[in-house]
Amino acid sequence: MINKTTGYFLFLLCMLALFSSCSNIKYLKEGEILYVKGKVELEPDTSFPKKYIKPLQENLEGYLRPQPNSSIFGLRPKLFFYNIAGDSVSEKGIKGWLKYKVGEPPVLLSDVSRTYNEDLLRNRLENIGFFNAEVRSDTTVKKKKATITYFAKPNTNYKIKEVVFELDSTDFGKIIADSKEKSLLQPGNPYNFDVIVNERNRIDNELKEKGYYYFNPDLLLIQVDSTIGNHQVNLYVTVKDNAPDMALHPYYINNIYIFPDYSLQQGDYQMGIPTDSTYQGYHIIDPGHTYRKREIIRPMSFQKGSLYNRSSHTRSISQLIGMGTFKFVKNNFIPVDSANSNLLDVYYYLTPQPVKSLHFEILGKTASVYNGSDVSVSWLHRNAFKGAEQLRISVFGGYEFQTGGNVSLNSSFYRYGAEASLTFPKIVSPFNWSPTRRYVPHTTIKTRYELLNRTNAYNLNSMSFNFGYAWRENVRKEHALGLLEVAYVRSGSITDAYELELQQNPNLRHAIEKQFIIGPNYVFTFTNTMEQQRKNTMYLRAGLDLSGNILGLINGSNYKEGKIYNFLDAPIAQYIRTEADFRNYTKMGSNSEIAARAMIGFGYAYGNSRTMPYIKQFYAGGPNSLRAFRARTIGPGSYQPEAINGGDFIPDMSGDIKIELNAEYRKKLFSIVHGAAFVDAGNIWLLNEDENKPGGKFSKNFMNEMAVGAGVGLRFDLTFLVLRTDLAIPLRIPYLPKGDRWVLDKIDFGDKEWRKNNLIFNLAIGYPF
Repeated sequence: MINKTTGYFLFLLCMLALFSSCSNIKYLKEGEILYVKGKVELEPDTSFPKKYIKPLQENLEGYLRPQPNSSIFGLRPKLFFYNIAGDSVSEKGIKGWLKYKVGEPPVLLSDVSRTYNEDLLRNRLENIGFFNAEVRSDTTVKKKKATITYFAKPNTNYKIKEVVFELDSTDFGKIIADSKEKSLLQPGNPYNFDVIVNERNRIDNELKEKGYYYFNPDLLLIQVDSTIGNHQVNLYVTVKDNAPDMALHPYYINNIYIFPDYSLQQGDYQMGIPTDSTYQGYHIIDPGHTYRKREIIRPMSFQKGSLYNRSSHTRSISQLIGMGTFKFVKNNFIPVDSANSNLLDVYYYLTPQPVKSLHFEILGKTASVYNGSDVSVSWLHRNAFKGAEQLRISVFGGYEFQTGGNVSLNSSFYRYGAEASLTFPKIVSPFNWSPTRRYVPHTTIKTRYELLNRTNAYNLNSMSFNFGYAWRENVRKEHALGLLEVAYVRSGSITDAYELELQQNPNLRHAIEKQFIIGPNYVFTFTNTMEQQRKNTMYLRAGLDLSGNILGLINGSNYKEGKIYNFLDAPIAQYIRTEADFRNYTKMGSNSEIAARAMIGFGYAYGNSRTMPYIKQFYAGGPNSLRAFRARTIGPGSYQPEAINGGDFIPDMSGDIKIELNAEYRKKLFSIVHGAAFVDAGNIWLLNEDENKPGGKFSKNFMNEMAVGAGVGLRFDLTFLVLRTDLAIPLRIPYLPKGDRWVLDKIDFGDKEWRKNNLIFNLAIGYPF
């Protein structure tokens, strides 16, 4: 049932759509017609596969010029803002920003050349093998709005009959001929000009790997013979007659010069190089001894006498950039000036970033009734020991408080601490092991201290130490191996008021228990989201976290038998924890997409531990989780926290198992403003029964205990960050009685009390997933 408030909202939306549509038309001058749509209707013959009709139509429509004014559900907000700003508006001021930054001028029918677009479509169809394509068009005008329909008849598609490589018997010709099996041009495939371009690039890459530095794809000629009949073509691959001699010979590396402290103002220079600059065959020009020579040649893939190849070329550049200390990396190859020489001198010009920097950050945040701020100051040295080591020392602090709802004793807190980390651009190990040569691996040592003080409740001291490696296998895959993670948490003072809460709710004691964690962890990340040409991209992050496993086995720990081993008066945590986060992004158009996420987490405590440490348990709710619920307020299962001290709210719910599903539709509205509509579902559960949390154990009925929420939001895509606002409401509350958990019929935006308890506002930085 749609209540009165919802009905008013839908009515207002319809009126806005009608007003926006009509109001844009009234700004047109006499005789002007607004161009609102260009579409392609394909008229293929019966042999054309039906499944390709719609994709081809959409592809062809993307070539039409100009494109109509952007629209959202039939509305044209950019055009609307352009019109209401008025005429003769300066670019300065609010009206100027509205007209020239947010708005866009009308696209008129007179701006469109049907003949030009018809030729464009014929050319595109010819490029994909429809050599005899026919295109005609027609214009429909209704209420000063024009739609142009292009009727495209592709006719028969030409296919490749034979591919002939017309090359001589030299080493150059043999390299191309030997790579014929990798050719993208295969008999039986449809003719496609884009594939021909890619084939030329493929051959060029093959030659670059064999030393042919001066070759380029434009020197290849692929001739097409379409006269052989039966709608087939023969392709002839050859090298142009005017190809320069230097492009047809391989080159070898001669001298290698490295300038590790280069300034862009110096300009390129190759003369006056000191004769005493040689180190292991490399010429290192570093008068100030900025870097250790052994470290600066580590990224080099070329040696004197090496055959040039593109892989080594790009790998060296990638490694130098990956060191993290250079702002610019420039590379020149200069032929040795001597008769019949096939040698190249190599010059690397490396411009360092500022060696030392100070970074100050202040962040304000809000999530429903919770507000606060964080402040941090970081000092960074990018070349701590002359090997591009990065030493970072940070101090931080923050304060968060609750401004509404049921205020609990520990609803506000402040924290402060310090962190020091040292990162090496290599694997620091007694073994000669490097997981990759294409990218720079990193070794990081980090230590951290933090004090958390929950006002009127308790404070916690936490200390940690980490040692581990991170490396990129390729552009899609990353690995992070923490060889050793040590964390120690202990409570300080506990107030009498909180002691009273602990007597009434023993569940809260878990948050202040002493914890000692020691063990390795591993995280694998896969993503192809950087491949913009894909309609569907994905992101996967999966990790395994272990603690106390070896120590527990050696000591024979078993908390059930009272065999518990402590360190620093804290039990050594023994558990296995794993988590997977999968995301999929589907483009719905040039300015919209659907993002979906599935998260699964599982933790199992055993041996020396009855439960996982509080800091390692899962929780639900908050701006990056179930946005219709506050952080740590949902679960486990159908358990509902009891009110303490006359209705205080204790946001400390955690569990051993987590399942979460999210979906979000994202669309660019105008300028930097993007809109979103989302649905979130999920919960946390306990692995074992807990008499203090009835309904919290995971069971086969877990789907009946899923929390569901939905909402809308705005994203402001600034140059340096994405600022996100979300407004969400719960649709299903798992701790309500069975049969009453769906609360759709309770939605009432007109009720002040309902809005107070159910409208959850989040302000955050970055996308939720």
